[in-house]
Formats: sequence, C-alpha cells, structure tokens
Amino acid sequence: MIELPEKNQRFVSRLVRDTLALILAGGRGSRLKQLTDWRAKPAVPFGGKFRIIDFPLSNCINSGVHRISVLTQYKAHSLILHIQKGWSFLRGEFGEFIEIVPAQQRISDSNWYQGTADAVYQNIDIIRHHNPKYVLILAGDHIYKMDYGPMLASHVETNADLTVGCIEVDLDTARSFGVMSVNAEQRITQFTEKPDNPQPLPNHPEKALASMGIYIFNTKFLFEQLMKDADLSASSHDFGKDIIPSIIKSYRVFAYPFRDVQGGQGYWRDVGTLDSFWQSNIELVSVTPPLNLYDRVWPIWTYQEQLPPAKFVFDDDGRRGMAIDSMVSGGCIISGSEIKHSLLFSDVLVNEHTTLQDTVVLPNVRIGKNCRLNRVVIDKGCEIPDGMVIGEDRAADKAKGFYISEGGIVLVTPEMLGQNLHKSR
Repeated sequence: MIELPEKNQRFVSRLVRDTLALILAGGRGSRLKQLTDWRAKPAVPFGGKFRIIDFPLSNCINSGVHRISVLTQYKAHSLILHIQKGWSFLRGEFGEFIEIVPAQQRISDSNWYQGTADAVYQNIDIIRHHNPKYVLILAGDHIYKMDYGPMLASHVETNADLTVGCIEVDLDTARSFGVMSVNAEQRITQFTEKPDNPQPLPNHPEKALASMGIYIFNTKFLFEQLMKDADLSASSHDFGKDIIPSIIKSYRVFAYPFRDVQGGQGYWRDVGTLDSFWQSNIELVSVTPPLNLYDRVWPIWTYQEQLPPAKFVFDDDGRRGMAIDSMVSGGCIISGSEIKHSLLFSDVLVNEHTTLQDTVVLPNVRIGKNCRLNRVVIDKGCEIPDGMVIGEDRAADKAKGFYISEGGIVLVTPEMLGQNLHKSR
C-alpha cells in the first residue's frame, strides 16, 4: 500500500514504478464548439495559466508514475509544443519519460484511431517495448487531482484484471458517461456506455456510478483483450462501448470510487461543453473553490512564459483599474477598467471604462475602451473593438456571429471577429 504521511513527504510503492501511463489526448472535443477548431481538447487553456492536459500529467508525476506516453491525433501541434516546452524535465537515464506518440496508422495504412481501445491497440509494440506490469489508461481532457497509487494498490489487492475509476454523478449527467452497477465488493456487474436511462445507485436513487475514463489493466490481460477486440468487425473498438461490457461476466473487473483525503466525493470535472468549461473556470474565483490550485502538496505543473506581474492602473472616478472576486494572471494590464467575478489568463489588456462580469478571458487578448462583457468566454488572441457589448442581448450577439450555449454563455473567437489568426482568405 502507498502511505500518505501528514506532511509533504510521499512514500511511493513499487507498483507505480511498474506502471506505464497512457494518456489518450487525441480527441477534438467537438462539444466545445469553436474553442477546438484549431487545437485538441487537452490543449485548451484552463484555470488562468494551465492547459487541461496538465492535470492528468501532474497527477502522474505527483503519484510517482514517471513513465508516460501521450497519444495524440487531432490538431496536436499546440499540445505537442506545450508538452515539449513544459514537460521535458524527466531523466531518461533513470527510466523516466514523457513521450509524445502521434497517430501513425501503425497497424493499418487506411485508418486513424477508431476508438479508445483502438488507439491503445495501434501502439501495442510501444507498450511491449516499455514492458510494464500494469498499464494506467487516462483521458487527457478531465480536470481533477488524484493519487493513482492507492488505486493501483486496490487493483492488486482485489486481484483484478481491470479496475475502473468511478465517481457518483446525477442521473442527467450520467447519460454522457459509462454507467456501472457494482456488488458489495465493488465488483462491476453491469456496464452501459451513455445509457438513456442510467441505473441509479441503490442507496442514492438520484445518483449513478459513472466511469472517469481511468483504467488499470494487467498488461498481459490488456493485450489479450485488445487483440480479441481488433478481430471483431462489428466492434467500435472502444473501452466503454465494447471491451468492458464484454469482460465483466468472465473476468475480475472492479470499480474504484474516487474519494478525497477526507473520504468525501473527489473533485472531477469533464469540461466537455462550453457551459461546463465556463462554470469550472468561474468556480475558481470563489472564496473557497472546490478545486484548490494553491495546494503545495499536490501542485499542478505547467509551462508558462516569463511575464511581469499583473498591473492595475488609474484611480480616477469612473476610470479605476480594479478586480473584485477575480483571478488575474501575469502580464495582464487592467487600465482604468473593472473586473468582477472573472478569470483572466496571461497577457490580457483591458482598456479604460470597460467592465467584465463573469467572464473568462484566454491568453493574449486585447479588449478596447467602453466595452461591457457579461458571461462570455473570449478565445486566445481576440481583439475586442471599442464600445462592444456582449452578453446582454442574445439576438444582437447572434447577429454578430457569436456562439451562444444552452446556458447562455457567449463564445467569441478571432474568426467570429473577422480576425483570421489561423488562416488567410
């Protein structure tokens, strides 16, 4: 077992050293709409200075899992650059690495990854080369802090062939995930991917047990199941849809409930929609946010530019640079403007007589004078012209070409503003 001492020291068992982590980071994340037009979902900025991929990577490093392969596919350039710049500190001579594995059509010359299982299957030779005893498979697009060591220990103690990380969610949310039923020993007895009517928990009828997309396989067992699935023409080659439902009756497949250090429900967010992305970012500015980014025991690592501190200038009536209940990153200049309950990433300039309310501003944005923005997500590199009002009139926002989510969040990208950063006409 991994022991977690009271202070900052952390004892790591041999289990994590015998583990290879595979982070599936090839997905587009189409539900984030235009935020993923030019980047993969794991590369989307989050939390003022991070990217989504930083969370599973940090969890691996903090857990002592220092052999990591990141499987990429869709528009991976910014993701690859981020990993190269910020995650190249492990020492290969000690058997530690973070390697980027682009989709290479290794098995077939006609197909890219067809599903999560196929993505792993197409890289069996790489897994075999590293020769791990356990394979930890992670999604690269979720926000959470988790020690994988206790999950590995549970996997071994239960003599499991597969262990699935899980979390309790409400029934409506469960429709977007794999939902499982378990017995008293946490052995999975049923698993359904994205069910229309999720099976509720017996003791919590308003909740269901959902997969976090975290799997621990014994390596030999993983290879057997991947090769068996690859031969099935009717399979979609996905862990949740195909492999897990096919093995729960014949093999030892266990659930691992994700808990925080107090034993309560662990923090985990799928920021797969614009509403959830906005909400998860805005939550961070509260007095006691559900996700603690100031945790020195479990830090989130990242690459960041060397930028000067945020600056707030002017103190005139009606032109006072200030931020209230907000997070403002390095390199920002708040020039005679008012920021309320908002989150600003690095290198953002907000000009005078402008007000931001409940707004998430990604890096390298310029916002003009006399603007009003309310419940808006502004993509990287946007230049908001003087006098623009966004988030107060849905019809006007649609007429300007902005995307409006079901929850009323307005997304603004450079292309919507006629600023073609990524292509020329």
